[in-house]
Formats: sequence, C-alpha cells, structure tokens
Amino acid sequence: MKKRILGLLGAIVLATQVNADEVQLRADYPDQHVVVKGDTLWDISNTFLNTPWMWPEIWHVNPQIENPHLIYPGDIVRLIYLDGKPRIVIDRVVKLSPQMRVIDEREAIASIPLDRINNFLSRSRVVDDGQLEAAPYVVSGENKRLLTGEGDRVYARGDFDASIAAYGIYRKGQIYKDPQTGEVLGVEATDIGSGRMRALDESVATLALTRSTQEVRIGDRLLEDEERTIESTFYPSAPDVDVDGEIIAVEGGVNQVGKMSVVVLNRGQREGIKIGNVMAIYKRGGEIRDRIKGDMVQLPDERAGLLMVFRTFEKLSLGLVLEAERPLSTKDKVKNP
Repeated sequence: MKKRILGLLGAIVLATQVNADEVQLRADYPDQHVVVKGDTLWDISNTFLNTPWMWPEIWHVNPQIENPHLIYPGDIVRLIYLDGKPRIVIDRVVKLSPQMRVIDEREAIASIPLDRINNFLSRSRVVDDGQLEAAPYVVSGENKRLLTGEGDRVYARGDFDASIAAYGIYRKGQIYKDPQTGEVLGVEATDIGSGRMRALDESVATLALTRSTQEVRIGDRLLEDEERTIESTFYPSAPDVDVDGEIIAVEGGVNQVGKMSVVVLNRGQREGIKIGNVMAIYKRGGEIRDRIKGDMVQLPDERAGLLMVFRTFEKLSLGLVLEAERPLSTKDKVKNP
C-alpha cells in the first residue's frame, strides 16, 4: 500500500476560493517562528492566522531553497508583505561543516498529528448495512481454539474468491444513523487483524494470521484487504459547499469531545465533503425556562471549536478536532468555518 508522506505541502499553493485579502492575521502574531520537532503545519498556521485553514492563500514559495514546499525543524517561518499583501516565507539556515548534511523528506513536519489518526487512515473501515453479515466468517481456530492471534491459523466459512490471497478480519461495531432522518449511514467494521489464504476446500478456507490487534474470535468477519492510496497529505481548505451537519459519534464510544478527538460526522462524499475540509464546531444551545414568562426558550448555538476532515466515505466522514474552546459532545453542529 503506497503511503504519501504526511506533511508535504505539495500543491498547497494552488488554492482555495477565498482571496488572500480575506485572510485574518492574529493581532499578536510574531515576527518569526523557529520550527521545532513536534510542530505541525496547523500549529504554525495558528501562530500567524486567525483563519489557519487559509494558509495556502498566503504561502510564498522561495525558489532559492531546495524542497521549498517542505518545512523542517530549524526552518524560520516569517510573515512579510509583498505588494501590500501578507505572505508566509521560509528561511532555511544551512550551517557549513566538514560533512554534508542530507535532509530526509520524512523529517518534514506534519500537517496534523499523524499518530492520532494513523489507524483510521490505514485500517478503519465503514461498510454498508448488511455487508458484514454477508461476508465469510471464522468458524474455528487452530486445534479448535476459541481465541487466536498473530502466527496462528484459523478456519473460515463463506463464499470465497480463490483469486483473493489477503483478507482483513473485522468485528461489527457501531451502526451510524443520521439523527435527523434515521437513515443508516454506515456500519463500523472494527479492525481485528489480517490473514493470508493458505488453502481453500470448497467453502472452508484456512488462513494464517499475519497481524492481530486483539484475539480473533469465532464469528469475526473477513473482507478483502483494501488496496488504496492513503490520503495522508492534507491541504487545509474551506468546504466548497454549505455544511449543516453534526457530530454523531466519537472515537472510543464516548460522548465527550476534546482537542485531538476523532469524531464521526453525518456528512460525506455525497454532500460534497472533501479530505482537508476545515469546519467550525458549534455547541448546541440548550433549552431553559423563562422565569418571567414561564415558557421555554431555545438558547443560540455558540461557536466552540474547529476540526479537519481526514477521511471521507459516501455518507459520513471522519474529522480530527484541532481546537476546542469549551467541552463539546455528540449532537454538536458542524458548519462552514
């Protein structure tokens, strides 16, 4: 599976639809920022801008340095004005020494923290309702064991394609429904492990477990391994469409949402949501009783955070909360930033 390096700015200079004139600078932005290990593109953008997702609008490539689209620890990020417009530039300090220093592209800083979303990029799946029930399933472990793991063999039954050599092993997780319409948006297929086909005798297959995140159980389902390019280079952008959705689930099955939480949104590819889209999170206003008039009053929603979409499916998407000004929860709304 080919994986692009997280943090490449690549074609980030290419664009969003908002003019650079609309970029909002922080009142307290520094003269410069020295990049350190652990920085992310989002952190640096947030140092200079009130609208960090508009970083591409003011990025200025310096042709005098090698790999001007990559940012490394030790680089100096400065905000300058060209033709009266703000521009972000990079100064790369090169120290002369008897030995040449080779910079590995993998040292470039990340767009957002990869460790928080790595599993959701490579292993997480959302499938259609009924897809897991129709898939082959584990009937026994080696020597009739009920629980098995990496290095063991398992036996599975179902409709197999002899040309498929590798399978992912999954367990049915949460069913995602639209809170407004009740439509099933997808079913979480929890990653359990992987296996390779060793033998196929009619409808019973023997698989060697090559990886396991937890014990494989009888009834776990097999799906063909996904061969896809992982979108791990993120270009922060405002959505091209009007967004009116909400947070329907949080990683780990909890209800509370904080900074760096992975959340599920009830909007996906069919609604025009794209990887890299930044959305504002609005804390849903509650109902209170007016003690003067005696009736119920709906309080307004209040903007309380930002998230970035890092993976999309047909009917829903996954986002990482980058800013949370107050405690958030499921049912809070997401809108254009």
